[in-house]
Amino acid sequence: MFDKVSRSWHLVKASAGVLRTDKELLLFPVISAIATLLVAATFLVPVLGLRLFEGGEIGPMGAVVGFLFYLSQYFVIFFFNTALVGAAMIRLEGGDPTVADGLRIARGKLGAILGYAALAATVGLVLKMLGERAGAVGKIIIGLIGMAWTLATFLVVPILVSRDIGPVDAVKESVDLLKRTWGENVVGNVGINLAFGLLTALVVVLAVGLTVAAALIAGAAVAITVAVLGAIAIALVAVVQAALSGIYAAAVYRYAVDGTAPAGFGGGELQAAFRPK
Repeated sequence: MFDKVSRSWHLVKASAGVLRTDKELLLFPVISAIATLLVAATFLVPVLGLRLFEGGEIGPMGAVVGFLFYLSQYFVIFFFNTALVGAAMIRLEGGDPTVADGLRIARGKLGAILGYAALAATVGLVLKMLGERAGAVGKIIIGLIGMAWTLATFLVVPILVSRDIGPVDAVKESVDLLKRTWGENVVGNVGINLAFGLLTALVVVLAVGLTVAAALIAGAAVAITVAVLGAIAIALVAVVQAALSGIYAAAVYRYAVDGTAPAGFGGGELQAAFRPK
């Protein structure tokens, strides 16, 4: 456990070094978050107006709207994640990327991104529908399937950035790279998510505590200000986590393909980010 925490910390620091060099990489998750909120707002009106999900069951029309929602959300997320990873790869190769460079790379992969979004939307909707009908044990199994899908697609975006292939082949290659190199369990990425999960929980607790204290001591106006600042802090943590995860994925893919660790990343740490079978 201590080795995993130490390794994850080193990977976070290496990714943060890249992020400090190119702070504009933070713009990709920010724009992505704004775009996904706009997409959600667009779908909210017909969902509420047509009462598609009342009663907790998904009918035929609900399934269609749900798929389109998943497709739109995944497309936006994958588009900006592709831009982020593409820009990160330019930096890892010694270049000096701009936001325009990342967006150019993503625009050049629109077909593959849309196909991958459709694939992910199908998997997501099917798992959601199965989860709503499953019992306690079934929900656990479906949750494990979802984790397996996340693991299998860990390197899909870097693959789509680097190669001119379709989403299905990218998923196959992602699985093949994981199996052919270091195994099935991506410990390093889980460690990064765990580290930021703990940081987010700490910020939430701190924000709630300060908001309550402000309400008791200084009144509602100050409490609202503190709550807003706390929400901004939580959002910033999420943005940094998304950026670091994209940088890490780009570094891992480069190491998986040619065995060369990018500058700032220790080869041993990247190799140990995967638990051998």
